[in-house]
Amino acid sequence: MKISANEIRIGNVLEHNNKLWIVTKTQHVQPGKGGAYIQAEMKELRGGSKLNERFRSAEAVEKVFLDEKPFQYLYQDGEYLYFMDQKTYEQIQLPIDLVGDSSAFLSDGMVVTICLYENEPISVTLPQTVILEIVEAEPVVKGQTATSSYKPAVLSNGVKIMVPQHIEAGTRVVVDTTEATYVERAK
Repeated sequence: MKISANEIRIGNVLEHNNKLWIVTKTQHVQPGKGGAYIQAEMKELRGGSKLNERFRSAEAVEKVFLDEKPFQYLYQDGEYLYFMDQKTYEQIQLPIDLVGDSSAFLSDGMVVTICLYENEPISVTLPQTVILEIVEAEPVVKGQTATSSYKPAVLSNGVKIMVPQHIEAGTRVVVDTTEATYVERAK
């Protein structure tokens, strides 16, 4: 669907130069001389490369609509991850690169959202947060609790994160899957 460059928003997926791009930043620029334009920072969905592009305000761009479907994570086999469609029970195999570093947070039965373009999977979105157990953490050093300092810890999935001083091994914590950061102690 064609839209005016003025209608470009963060999160839109555009087809530009025969590639799919997701808009990560936009800025409306009105220089003293010449016509106004939209400065858009975009990231390629399939390759991950970035592009800064200027679109004249009157220019038309191709906006792409993606299908988002819930899939259940089943298992990993080498370089591939296997998911099952929640409605049809069909299984699909995706390369681990499509998920990226977030793949460490996948657990059996987790429901993820897979974006499809013309029935081809192009991205996998995990839940915003997961609850994991700390398996290794440095002991608390007396006198350091007055300041809000952090210490390294290892999660049950092997990922290293920084946690507050009061968190010990065996504690269950909420972790942000996109940034791999500590959020809070699990209830």
